[in-house]
Order: sequence, then structure tokens, then C-alpha cells
Amino acid sequence: MKVLHVITGLGIGGAEQQLRLLLRHLPVDGGVVTLTNPGAVAAGIEADGTSVIHLGMAGNRDVGALPRLARIVRQGRYDLVHTHLYRACVYGRTAARLAGVRRVIATEHSLGETQIEGRPLSAGTRALYLASERLGTSTVAVSPSVARRLADWGVPPQRIRVVPNGIETGRFAFDARARRLTRGVLGIPEDAYVVGGVGRLTPGKRFDRLIRAVAQVPEARLLLVGEGEHREELLRVARECGAAGRVLFFGACEDPPSGGPQGPMLPELLAAMDVFVSTSPDETFGLAVVEALAAGLPVLYVACPAIDDLPPDAAPGARRIGESVSELVSALRGIRDARLARLPQPAAARRYDIAHSARQLMSLYDQAVHGIPSPAK
Repeated sequence: MKVLHVITGLGIGGAEQQLRLLLRHLPVDGGVVTLTNPGAVAAGIEADGTSVIHLGMAGNRDVGALPRLARIVRQGRYDLVHTHLYRACVYGRTAARLAGVRRVIATEHSLGETQIEGRPLSAGTRALYLASERLGTSTVAVSPSVARRLADWGVPPQRIRVVPNGIETGRFAFDARARRLTRGVLGIPEDAYVVGGVGRLTPGKRFDRLIRAVAQVPEARLLLVGEGEHREELLRVARECGAAGRVLFFGACEDPPSGGPQGPMLPELLAAMDVFVSTSPDETFGLAVVEALAAGLPVLYVACPAIDDLPPDAAPGARRIGESVSELVSALRGIRDARLARLPQPAAARRYDIAHSARQLMSLYDQAVHGIPSPAK
């Protein structure tokens, strides 16, 4: 089976990294087209052995990209096109139809309660999404919460399938040696109380609230892993709070291409933390929370469908909190005082292993291309 993945961009982000991870576990041939921004994840995908084509799309209204994409689909003789992220779904579904490929699966990574990839959920955004959705075979939601939002938005429920995001669960198992070494590299004392956060530095992640909370816990340090346009504003907030010396901006974290420089990767950075916090109020899955749980960390989160869609005992180390800084301060002090030991990997982390997600997705591919019914759950 030949599958072409089409994605809006391949800079470092959750959907982009999820695509790279899936490609390692899907037993199909094919390639990737990125409409824009062939960044670090593109280099990683190519290092893993999958080709990446940069379409060079100039913007949302660059309709000249459509025939170029259709030509790639046609010349590649693909059995199926799989699209990721809003712009790629709109253009990818249309290009596949123009190229004569009717089997199109789209994964919805970023439909929140009030926005999709930062765009307000306007009537125009919805109309364009639904018009292109009809050109595909099915739409994959990364969580039951996203499936409900898609149905509420107007996607026929019978066209929606849930395939959760996944992680390489075993890779995140806690390693005490990695903790010591990583803290040494970062200049963090072994006895320091380290609060962690992971994600793009954008206003929607609300990392400013996390910085303000850490500022009120004098012995705490904050390790932020991620990059984005909000970095300078977060630095300003840290200075205003008098916590600049206790906030470490690590930057983006992506597995390097083969032979590239090796620094602390995400499992090592999580090992260096004592508690993980997700302050984002609008998430479609919450992959960083699942990774933190797999690392044995206690987790505080404002929104995480990956956990909220499961029974309470699936993630005993996770606690949902409100959005206020004062509640976060109280929770951080409580975890500090309890001096929690590392927790075992919970059922939630094992449930979201990437191998399981890849098998589910492969079942959808077989159903679309060969008419093989999906196995009963």
C-alpha cells in the first residue's frame, strides 16, 4: 500500500511530531508533502527514511498550490492520501479528488472548544472545513472529545473514527542516572524543586500563569521546554515577577537526525523535573501530559481530553485544577511538601502507546483501500 501524508508544516509541534512517530510504526510505503515550513521535523522524517516534498505554498489563498499537489498525488500513484491540520485537510482532500484518488483520511489534531489551530471557530472556517470533509473517506479524531466537537460542528458521526495520539511509552520510563546527568548539564542542583512545562510558547498555552505561580514558590525553579513567538513576552513576565533567575527556557526539543548533535531529549528533561504542569485551557488531546505520566511525574493540568476521557483510576498521578494562579500555587506547594516519589507508569500511558495507535490507523487504511472491515473493539 502506498500512502501520501499531507501536512500544513513540519516545524516542531505536536501534530508534526506525531506524524514522524506514526511513520516509524506504519507498515506502508509512501512519502510526505509539507505545504509550508520544512523545519526540524522534516529533517527528522527524512533521516528516518521517508521522503519529504516541500510544496512552497505562499499562504492560505495560494490556490496555485492545488494543481501542484494534485500532480504529486497523481504521479506517485498513491492508494490513499492522509491529511493533517486544517490547511492541509482543505487542500489535500481537494487535490486527491482532482488526482483521481478517492480514498482520503484526515486526522483532526487541533479542534478545540473555541478555536482550530488558533483560528476562531467562525462560520467561514466551518463551512470550508465541512465542504472539503465531504471529499474524503473518513475523519480521524485524536480523542473522544474531538470526535464530539466534530459531530457538533456538522461532520456526520458515521464518518468519524477515534484513533488517539500515541507515545513510545517505554522510552519515557524514569531513569535516576538520566535525572542526575541532565540536572548537571542544565546547572540545576540535585535537591532543587523543579516544575516543568512542555509546549509551544504561544499565548494559548498560558505559560505566563505558570511563571507567575512559580514566582510565588520561592524555592521552585521552572523548566520550560518549547519555542514560539511568545518567548520574549514570557521573559518579560519572569523579570516582572522577580523570577527570571529561576526560569530556564530550554528551547525546542526534537530527536536529531542520525549523526546529529546529542543533547538532553524529552525523556531526560522530564526525568529532571519533580512535577509537570499543563496550563492550557483548550486542548484536543494533551500529549505532553501523557508523556509526563509515563515518566512517573505527578501532573497538574487545566484541560486534557486524553485523561478526562478515561476512568479516574487510569491516571492516579494526574490532578485537574482551575485556571487561577492562586490554585496553581497551592497545588505546587502541596506537591513540594509531600516530596512525592516517582510514580509507576499508569494505565493511561500504556493505553496510548504508539504501536496501538498505528494498528488502529492501519485498520482504517485496510478498510478504505481493500474494503476489509475494522475488527470489533
